[in-house]
Amino acid sequence: MKQISSLFAAVLMTGFVSACGQDVAPTQPDLSAEGEGVLDAPSDSPQVGDRIGDNEAERKAAREKAIAERAAEQARKRAEAEARGVSEIGWEDLMPEGEEERLAQMYQSQMSMLYGSGGGIAEGSAADAMVQIGTFNTVPELNSKKVRIPGYTVPFEYGAKAEVTEFLLVPYFGACIHAPPPPPNQTLFVKADDPIALKDLAQAVWVEGVLTTQTQESDLADAAYTLQLTHIEKYEY
Repeated sequence: MKQISSLFAAVLMTGFVSACGQDVAPTQPDLSAEGEGVLDAPSDSPQVGDRIGDNEAERKAAREKAIAERAAEQARKRAEAEARGVSEIGWEDLMPEGEEERLAQMYQSQMSMLYGSGGGIAEGSAADAMVQIGTFNTVPELNSKKVRIPGYTVPFEYGAKAEVTEFLLVPYFGACIHAPPPPPNQTLFVKADDPIALKDLAQAVWVEGVLTTQTQESDLADAAYTLQLTHIEKYEY
């Protein structure tokens, strides 16, 4: 009797499963019949890595907002500096009138000597070295003036913690190390009372202090200006 009951239960269960399989079998879109049922992705569909709402218009708006915020922050700092009697200057302000023309002539003469018909300087020779071209001509009005100027740092040496009290400030990255030094009147010799850390030379900085037309000479480059540092901060691009 138990065997009949077990057999009967098995038959019922098999029929029930078959019936359920027929009733609930899911239907799928036909992806092969001449495109019918294919879900075409719209042209503005999201790309890998995109977040919800992260489209081109929003990215552009975010960039413009960030630029506006940086400009506003720089304007605020400029106003604060002016309130302290500090003038924001650019590198072109360090060159007296007519200096750019004189510098261009000096570079032309240098190129003629290097690549002229006379044979020039042999690569690897003692004369094949980075030469600082330019003059010590300065702008007298800048002497003893409190200024704020951006640039790249070039330390003379590193301590155990990369802390220095003297360094050069130059207008472009790699000057004096991987590229020829700028003219003396485009080089600032910076002196600080307290040691500061210069760990990232690729990071531009703002320096603030009293500028003088005191010249300085060093193995890296000569400087037509000296700046007594009072403040230094990261330059936000």
